[in-house]
Amino acid sequence: MTLGRPRRSSADRPAPPADPRATAAGVTVRRLVVEGAVEFTPTVFPDERGLFVTPYQEPVLSEAVGHRFPTVQTCQSVSRRGVVRGVHFTATPPGQAKYVHCARGRALDFVVDLRTGSPTFGQWDSVLLDQEHFRSVYLPIGVGHAFVALEDDTAMVYLMSSGYVPQNEHALSPEDPDLALPLDRHLGRAPILSERDRRAPTLQQALRRGMLPEYRASRALDEKL
Repeated sequence: MTLGRPRRSSADRPAPPADPRATAAGVTVRRLVVEGAVEFTPTVFPDERGLFVTPYQEPVLSEAVGHRFPTVQTCQSVSRRGVVRGVHFTATPPGQAKYVHCARGRALDFVVDLRTGSPTFGQWDSVLLDQEHFRSVYLPIGVGHAFVALEDDTAMVYLMSSGYVPQNEHALSPEDPDLALPLDRHLGRAPILSERDRRAPTLQQALRRGMLPEYRASRALDEKL
């Protein structure tokens, strides 16, 4: 299998595959380019004290993706401007679905389809996550995740369908030229990577090594959540 040309969208160049849909709960739902990935934008209620917002509503998520999302573990990362985390994914099986939002700061979040056999394999989409709109992104099982922090002290919160198991966690190079993620577009300088992410294989290398999730198996695990 070879990598097709990625389809891209970002906050300054949107290319949604479907029109956003407002729900009765006041959350706008938008399906992303990557099959099964969804963006959620809640209603923000500001007043003289500050604001109130509900970034996660399980009934809205379940209706949008067609199955429950059990929250087994939550995590938070804090990054300075220019830090890139990812592209990270979980071995499938067991697989792991994620729901991600930005609690403080601003980040450009990337959803990358790593599922061999998927209609959107090798494609990615991006969403601007910040503390103004409080968008969230749902990543189905088998889909890779990365983000670049656009401000200092950017705090990202992850809700996950399974616990962290080190031997199941994998990474691909966020600088893979075939993926062509625009990491430095908003930075004006090279991104800051961990040694693990800097040494991670490309998508094609991971494909040859048999590391990548398979689409049908990933979807079957999604349905069992």
